Amino acid sequence: MTGAPARLRILATSDLHMHLTGFDYSAERPDPGVGLARLATLIAAARDAAAREGALTLLFDNGDGMQGTALGDLAALPDAGPHPLMQAFAHLGYDAIGLGNHDFDFGLEALTRALADAPCPVLCANLRPGRDPLPAGILPHAVLERALPGGPALRLGVLSVLPPQTGIWNRHLLTGRVRFDDIVGSAAREVAALRAAGCDLVIALAHTGPGQGTAAAPGAENALCAIAALPGVDAVLGGHTHEVRTWDGPGAPAVMPGYAGSHLGVIDLDLAPDADGRWRVAGATAALRAVARRGPGGQVTPLAAEDAALSRLIAPAHAAARAALRAPMGESPQPLHSYFSFFAPDRALALIAAAQAAALRPLLAGTSAEGLPLLSAAAPGRTGGRGGPGHYTDVPDGPLRLRNLADLYPFPNALSLVVLTGAQILDWLEQVAGQFNRIAPGSRDTDLTDPAQPGHGFDVLHGITYEIDLTSPPRFGPEGQRLGDDTRLRNATWRGRPLGPDQRFAVALNSYRAAGGGHVAALSGSCQLPLPYLRISEALRRYLTGDLSRDPLEGAPPPWRFAAIPETAAIARTGPGARAHLAELAGRGVTEAGLDADGFLRLSVPLG
Repeated sequence: MTGAPARLRILATSDLHMHLTGFDYSAERPDPGVGLARLATLIAAARDAAAREGALTLLFDNGDGMQGTALGDLAALPDAGPHPLMQAFAHLGYDAIGLGNHDFDFGLEALTRALADAPCPVLCANLRPGRDPLPAGILPHAVLERALPGGPALRLGVLSVLPPQTGIWNRHLLTGRVRFDDIVGSAAREVAALRAAGCDLVIALAHTGPGQGTAAAPGAENALCAIAALPGVDAVLGGHTHEVRTWDGPGAPAVMPGYAGSHLGVIDLDLAPDADGRWRVAGATAALRAVARRGPGGQVTPLAAEDAALSRLIAPAHAAARAALRAPMGESPQPLHSYFSFFAPDRALALIAAAQAAALRPLLAGTSAEGLPLLSAAAPGRTGGRGGPGHYTDVPDGPLRLRNLADLYPFPNALSLVVLTGAQILDWLEQVAGQFNRIAPGSRDTDLTDPAQPGHGFDVLHGITYEIDLTSPPRFGPEGQRLGDDTRLRNATWRGRPLGPDQRFAVALNSYRAAGGGHVAALSGSCQLPLPYLRISEALRRYLTGDLSRDPLEGAPPPWRFAAIPETAAIARTGPGARAHLAELAGRGVTEAGLDADGFLRLSVPLG
């Protein structure tokens, strides 16, 4: 051994959600700010630079790659052929891939088919068999041996973990078949095994968000910082929460490379041999490289061209997806969008709620829910946030195509049914009302919504009416934690009568929420009735094509409104595309307040 130092460059992608190319399938238009094809150009540049420096480069993906666009939906079909994501991974020469929670959204059979095409080790350390064996090819960890200049081969251990809640969120597909252990405990076990196997370094593919610090509670969904603090971990690649962040300590360096191929994560480890002749980390840096720059007006400027060879490789699957999405699917007499979901009636949500109810009503006969009032909960799927100012549902009036279905309901959730009391419903809505910031009477410039609250958690319950008082503090925090006993709900009624605490209701909702997604305390332990498996997107398709009867909920009054706060306004952020729909807000006193630095349109919304 020469004793010469060396450098390892780790490249990371995560949460691609089947954005293999920069194209928005729902809107049928290019999206220059995302896509693995643009990342491929950054990957090639990073490899070339590392080669010039004499460094070794490894490339990893951290999960949630197989679901998210129509391309993923089609690839999951039994007769779809080779999976385009795995083809792309093979083309780019990935060294290992971890699994994310959404990779299980199509079930174990679809996952098994996809992984049959995997070109490298597929990892998930906290996945355990139930009554079924694990899908073929999934390993708890991998040991990679790679040559480094100036010394012996580097023996590198790689592990991967994902949220244990994956089994809950996909309970309708996974219950009893597989199970998921704790993130941190599983990672610690695999680190010890890899070190015992003589690995010089250990890299954790941690499909999890930052969490609350270096100490994570058992069963935590987000525990990246706790994994980075584990002894024996040298680098962490994060994901799941779609953040764009780096950490240089405490603990191992970590990187989170955004969403849909928006960023490439880069961790450089400077290595030196120790007294025992083993490589050790002498220094580290973590960085992110974006595929595009967003200007102050929201315009997107690509920083990397799409890789021509990868684009050619995925062109057949891309073309097939576009062709399939042109299939007709009814029509809408009015535009359907999510630009105003947090302060005005949302026709798209009313449509989804009605479709859910229409699919359920024939199934209630002979069940414990027969004769109960039927409510339907729906939440917006595209509300900007980390997806950017173009990430909104926007379906024009007129003939509908299958691509519009993915815009209206982008998730593969199944239809579920629970029986709740009035008290449980009010508690649920109190948690939903945490979406909003507290607004002081007389104020004019407070942001309406809390960015820590995900927009897909804003459940609207159709079939009742209620008010939300923003002068009161929220009862629940972003993780569902109870903050106090304050109440924001006012005047909750069913058919004009106050909601009785012991009154029972049948409630249609999605499988994610019914299984515990979003940490809604009011739904914990609720009575869930068995249903035939039906995706909500399929129920919506049947409703739009007339295969399901029109449901009374579609014409019900808007479910909610703000309790009036005289002489007060708040700032709502939405996409610039909202300008085409401002006429819907006529008479409400809503005015434009310019674009913010991220390209979102600011609207001043009177609350009086």
